[in-house]
This record gives sequence, C-alpha cells and structure tokens, in this order.
Amino acid sequence: MAGSTIGNKFTITTWGESHGKALGVVVDGCPAGLPLCEEDIQVFLDRRKPGFSQFSTPRKESDTIEILSGIFEGKTTGTPISMMVRNTSQRSGDYGDIATYYRPGHADYTFDEKYGFRDYRGGGRSSGRETIGRVAAGAIASKILKELGITITTYVSSIGDVHIDRNNFDADYILKNDLNMPDPDAYEKASILLQDCMAENDSIGSGVECIVHGMPAGIGEPVFDKLDACLAKAVMSIGAVKAVEIGDGTEVSTARGSYNNDAFVMNGYNVDKETNHAGGILGGMSDGSDIIIKAHFKPTPSIASTQKTVNKSRDNIEVSIRGRHDPIIGPRAVVVVEAMTALTILDLIFENMSSRMNKIIDFYK
Repeated sequence: MAGSTIGNKFTITTWGESHGKALGVVVDGCPAGLPLCEEDIQVFLDRRKPGFSQFSTPRKESDTIEILSGIFEGKTTGTPISMMVRNTSQRSGDYGDIATYYRPGHADYTFDEKYGFRDYRGGGRSSGRETIGRVAAGAIASKILKELGITITTYVSSIGDVHIDRNNFDADYILKNDLNMPDPDAYEKASILLQDCMAENDSIGSGVECIVHGMPAGIGEPVFDKLDACLAKAVMSIGAVKAVEIGDGTEVSTARGSYNNDAFVMNGYNVDKETNHAGGILGGMSDGSDIIIKAHFKPTPSIASTQKTVNKSRDNIEVSIRGRHDPIIGPRAVVVVEAMTALTILDLIFENMSSRMNKIIDFYK
C-alpha cells in the first residue's frame, strides 16, 4: 500500500493491521552507536496501550515490543531497525457484520472505493493500532533528540468544551491521570463530561498540545519542506486529526500585525523573542523558541448510539456499532502526536547537516 513511509533521512515504514497477527515498523537512517533496548521503546508504547483506563477501550493488549534487527550488543548498528508488536486480544467476530455496510465516520466506504476490497476487522490499516509503529519509531527519535538537548512535552489541552487553565499548568500531573491533562481542575470537569458521554453511548472530541523545548534555530527548509508544513503533514496523518495549529494558529486570522509580530531582543549574546505567537517557526525554519503545536481530534466514530448509513447493496439502514472502543481519542493519542513531532524534527535536523559548506568541511576534515 502506498503512503506507509515518511521521512527523507530518518525514514519509517509502518505495517500491520488491527486484527492481523502483528503490527510493526522498519526504521532506516538511525545512526550507529545509539544505546537502545526494548525497554526504551516499551516506555512509550505503555503510554498508548489500551485497556488500562476507565476512558479507553476494554481491549487489553500488553503491546510488548520485539526488536528484530539493527541492534548488536545494546547499540544500533546503522542498519534498518525492525520492530514488532503481536496482537493477542483480537475479537474479530465483533466486526463480522461490518463487512456488509459502511460505518459513519470511518474509512470503510473510501477503502472500498479505492481498492474494491478492505479488511473490515477493526478497520485494518485505518485502525488506531497502526500507531504502534509510529510510537515505537518515535521513541528512537526522541532518544536521539534528547542527546541533542531537545525534549518534548505533550498533553491533552481540551476535551469537549473543557479547556485547561494555563495558570494551573502542572507538567508532573500529566502522567498521573488517565486523561493526560496538566490541570487537575480541568481533569475533574472532563471526567464528568466523559462519564456523561459514555452513559449516552456517545463520544467526544479533544485537543492535544505539543511543546518542543531546546530547539536550535535554522531547522527546516524555506519552501516545500517548511518545518511547520512537515509537522502539519505528520500530525495530520494521525487518524482522527482534523486540524493542526502552529503557535497562535487560527487566532492569527483575527489579529493585528502589531500584536502578532514577535519582537526580537538580545538575551546576553543570544537572539531571543519577547513573545512566541509564531510558535517557534518563521519562514518554515525554527527560530530557537519553543515549538508549539496543537492537534484537534474528532470524536471516536465508533459509538453504540443508533446511526444512519447505507449497506453495500445501497440500501438505507440504521446501525449501532458493537465492539470495544475508546469514548475519546486524545488521551491515548498524546504519545502519537509526540512521536510524529519527534520523527519530523529529527529528519529535518539530519537534512540540515548539509546546509552549509563549512559544516561538511568540519565533519570530514
């Protein structure tokens, strides 16, 4: 299937289906000599695995990672790294009747129109479980970025009409609650809202914010491979993301230039900015400030409420989706947004290594 690979210098190719034997990823372009073990990857996968929250699908999967290649004596060899997670809790019978109709909000109809055939068990390649490969690869990218002093903080910033209060922001609280929110008050309100949705057999949308700290200036290309364009593509490629914002995002369309422009100031010997409306990116390249990204996730389309649709015979019917599904996507997608951000930034950092002649000379002489 085309479109399963992303990246130019640091590339990943994901493979596998929700109800197949396994899912995984092949990572190419990772430098040799990086200390890496399965535990490094598992920490990231544990943040997205199902069945361990009142607000996630009851499908329980250990999502245990297996590294199949590219590692020797605890370090990367510079060759492709292949990783796999086996599916152990499939219940394909829950999806048998889906073969005959198109679920609202899913890719069933579009898959049939494109290929004339589809894996209807849990959505196949369009399932949220496809993100396992992204997260595993993102764990490697994040480890390399950390060596460069670049770290990423990602969290749920909104659920329905409940938004976090920046004054209550507590980064340590993100991993201490099952909604990955940095605001205890917002978490309590969002929990009540979600419980109401679940009681009504419904789902709800959410927003995920990602902040990249420690970025050097000048990363990204000035035309088609702009840093913000590449980030938008990478994050938008996550299933259920319907909008991506950088910095102030859509607010810029109502702002004045005198407000939106970030004034440059000297901070010792370093160029700094008084504000960061641009979200750390100017002209498609990083400006040294924190990069700020927000992804908007639609409500989970698989809901038990009765919905209208059509079947493959083109009859109008009504359906109620069976199976085990999340009532909200954002909390488990936090680490996926983080992974796609890390992969994109690392790829462009590698490209940037050849942007100046003096860099090439310094490297080889």
